[in-house]
Amino acid sequence: MLKPIYQKFKPYYKENLTLAIPVVISQLGHTLVHTADSVIVGQFAGTIPLAAVSLVNSIFMVVMVIGIGISYGLTPLIAQENGRNNQAECGRLLTNSLLLNVIFGFLLYGLIYFGSVFAMDHMNQSPEVVVQSKPYMELLGFSIIPLMVFLTFKQFAEGLGFTKQAMMISIWGNVINIVLGIIFVKGMFGIQPMGVVGVGYSTLIDRSLMAVVMVIYIFKSKHFKGYLRNFTHKHLSKHYLKRIFKLGAPTALQYTFEISTFSAAAILIGTIGAVEQAAHQVAINLAATTYMMASGVSAAATIQSGNSFGKNNFIYLRLSAISSYHIVLIFMSVTAVLFIAFHQYLPMFYSKDAAVIQIAAGLLLIAAIFQLFDGAQVVGLGILRGLGDVNIPTLITFVSYWLVGLPVGYFLGIKLDYGVSGIWYGLCLGLFTASVLLFYRFQKLTKRMIVV
Repeated sequence: MLKPIYQKFKPYYKENLTLAIPVVISQLGHTLVHTADSVIVGQFAGTIPLAAVSLVNSIFMVVMVIGIGISYGLTPLIAQENGRNNQAECGRLLTNSLLLNVIFGFLLYGLIYFGSVFAMDHMNQSPEVVVQSKPYMELLGFSIIPLMVFLTFKQFAEGLGFTKQAMMISIWGNVINIVLGIIFVKGMFGIQPMGVVGVGYSTLIDRSLMAVVMVIYIFKSKHFKGYLRNFTHKHLSKHYLKRIFKLGAPTALQYTFEISTFSAAAILIGTIGAVEQAAHQVAINLAATTYMMASGVSAAATIQSGNSFGKNNFIYLRLSAISSYHIVLIFMSVTAVLFIAFHQYLPMFYSKDAAVIQIAAGLLLIAAIFQLFDGAQVVGLGILRGLGDVNIPTLITFVSYWLVGLPVGYFLGIKLDYGVSGIWYGLCLGLFTASVLLFYRFQKLTKRMIVV
């Protein structure tokens, strides 16, 4: 039974994996920055600083995915115009995307500086955790500006099918972040130990360097010269800004609804205790790592579906999209087995606290289940984004996470007193709901295209 399916989709597996693997590694870089921060702080600073990282990351991730979502508005447009062999239009889109993303970078920094830091005092969190959180949050907030510049040129290159360069930049960026993080947190080479603030500085430096290198690559590479002829301020236009924003804003909302649900869950868990919050940070960080890999497959699916949509090749589009579903489900199944097999050991990389390790180990068993649904829903979003279908999927994510997942998690975890596990069961239900509804939407649209 499996062999005929494999033979049918084999060429699509190969094409999608060739495109997806570099994107997966590049996407993984966003999460590995925060993973490195958690590991370094957990090992060298202790449980309270690790809880501070959890609090900050739970808030900052919401802001970061807004920025990522806005930048993603460029990718399907570039893929579609490239499918039509329209280099001039791609250059004009890049010009306007850069302006839009830089503006949002400053707006998001302002939101963090004036809003998030103030809000920490009113979330019923442990006072010692809040004290260590604020300076770290301010540094992460400023890093969103260079990150948005990096994302602009990354999404442009990936929309054209050039995915390996951003991957390499992300890899080296993470190496720099880890090295500097250890030096700053632990205090080496004459530098005083900085604690949580140290990983804030390392992340800011890392993202600034990544932005500079990505820009240099785009302007120096021969692959983009034809596109960059129309990269000029003369092509700044409300028309292009609206086109990008029309796709980017709903995409940002899609990511925001999901990530903000996990952030709200982290805040709920913070009302239970600092140990539980630190354990949640460990487990969610591991789950986020596999999610970002799935997000890379989703980004590749966006490029493939957008390019096929631009060429009006709807049969190829559908078969390629289904192969992306196969890839992500197989991958998430493998990582689910790893989570189950090593759930007692993986938390030890993050913390030496026995209580934190024990709670996190239990949460990883739940993560093994929900990441299957998480992978399916993010690929569904990516495929639909390539088609320009973003409004209905945005509504689906809102209903799934905020009307199903979080309320059920609150009821089980807080009202019925199942604690952290109860909250995570609610999150699992929300992801299941999203994955089913998005797959139904994909089936409906693509079958209609082929019939027409």
